[in-house]
Amino acid sequence: MKKALITGISGQDGSYLAEYLLGLGYEVWGLIRRESATLRWLQPVIDRVEFVYGDMRDTESLAVAFQKAWPDELYNLAGQVFVPTSWECPAETMDINAGALARLLQLIERQKPDTRVYQASTSEMFGNAEGSCSEQTPLQPLSPYGISKMAAHRMAEVYRNRGLYVASGILFNHESPRRGPEMVTRKITRAAARWAMGDRTKLKLGNLHSRRDWGFAGDYVKAMHAMLQNGPAKDYVVGTGASHSVEEFLRQVLVELQGITGQAGVPSVEGWVEIDPHLLRTGEIHDLRADATLAREELGWQPAVDFPQLVRMMVEADVASVREAAAVEDTTS
Repeated sequence: MKKALITGISGQDGSYLAEYLLGLGYEVWGLIRRESATLRWLQPVIDRVEFVYGDMRDTESLAVAFQKAWPDELYNLAGQVFVPTSWECPAETMDINAGALARLLQLIERQKPDTRVYQASTSEMFGNAEGSCSEQTPLQPLSPYGISKMAAHRMAEVYRNRGLYVASGILFNHESPRRGPEMVTRKITRAAARWAMGDRTKLKLGNLHSRRDWGFAGDYVKAMHAMLQNGPAKDYVVGTGASHSVEEFLRQVLVELQGITGQAGVPSVEGWVEIDPHLLRTGEIHDLRADATLAREELGWQPAVDFPQLVRMMVEADVASVREAAAVEDTTS
């Protein structure tokens, strides 16, 4: 039985990956901090996961966790991933996203060099590249977050050249009902669910014209696993190949909201959304779109969930969550 250690296991990607690997017969270990917020998304499989404590900024704790898990595969999904926070805390972002990988790779090289490593890279490294982005597209990040991820991406390449098996997945935006509430997609779907329950608060957003290649996180973790089962370790771009604007996402949310709730008079984007200048990003990336040809040809990977299906599952989940919360409040009041 293969053993996998997942950093960031309590998050969106980590929880989907844990479920997927358990389904494949893996023994799954998850790295969490003692003050780890919630293991909500892991509840269906929590009894089947072994947890070890560690801090991505502390080499000693990582070494103890690694020795306990002694994994065949390590998936490094932990990180500071919110771009606005990277402007507020650039040094911390660099330490968590790049420094932590350096600590892990040094540990692996010294203790168990046959461990295969997956590094979570990001499309934010491409900045405002022209056209679809492939593995050959130059990296030109525009935020401390992008810079930190590019540094980690290069670190993975350096250790790969030293003989470690380190594959990097350059994942484009991937969403789900488990996406963090601070991210724009969940911010929108949660607000839509509250509107369906009578909340008429304006939704404040930044640039509605920026475009992203949005896919389903549950599809993308399968690509992560496939990268470590392949031949030589390399980098792979993972995305759908289609981009949509924030405004298109909004309009699709409202379509799905009406279909799910059956309510007439779903608000228009213009009547519901208020542009807040404070939410406009420094160094805005205008359009990100993936060219995942290599992943399709070498890994046999392709997304199963399309854009409308993704939006629908997110709206359904948030509507159900808001209704459940309202029902609990009614019974206790």
